Amino acid sequence: MSQQTLIAPSILAADFADLAANIAEVPGADWLHIDVMDNHFVPNLSFGLPVAEAVRRRTETFTDVHLMIENPERWAPEYAAFGNVTFHLEAVADVDAAVALAATLRAAGTRAGISVKPGTPVEPLLDHLADFDLVLVMSVEPGFGGQSFMPEVLGKVRALRTRIDADGLNTLIEIDGGIGVETAAESAAAGVDVYVAGSSVFGKDDPQAQVDAIRAAAAGAVA
Repeated sequence: MSQQTLIAPSILAADFADLAANIAEVPGADWLHIDVMDNHFVPNLSFGLPVAEAVRRRTETFTDVHLMIENPERWAPEYAAFGNVTFHLEAVADVDAAVALAATLRAAGTRAGISVKPGTPVEPLLDHLADFDLVLVMSVEPGFGGQSFMPEVLGKVRALRTRIDADGLNTLIEIDGGIGVETAAESAAAGVDVYVAGSSVFGKDDPQAQVDAIRAAAAGAVA
């Protein structure tokens, strides 16, 4: 599958007291990104399944859940009604455990993604990419919004793109952290398919215009 350009606004940067209204401000988003944090795997607490379910009921947009939590084997299957569920490689014992959990999620009816922090290499995943629908490369340390983009992670994106294309896989590459117009273009050139954008979208005067601008920058770099 050829490289895609999908924009996924992250509600972590939205107004938690008015999530439905904020979601309505980005009707042209391709995906909606939902960050679940447990204050254990990452040093922050966002929300859990009840809030995520409330969001899902208020949108027709594809829902992309990012679990920044410990013990995803226990909790991830509860999110199977969402479009995609991503958990962290660092939160499971090893790659075999990650492959097994991805299989469980797929069997439950959702896509399965695996995420890596900025300091975690992707090489252990390269022979297992067919077992995942998505690989999320964190371009900031997970746990807080509004951080600056770390361009050094783009080497991981290029390694993933090379293997995905060589093997003819449908696995998507997602990037999350510090994504705006300029960094989306850099990321697209490296091979990203899905762009998670939080503070660069929500809180702006025209969130949908920001989504459109990020998409145009990424698509232009791919072209």
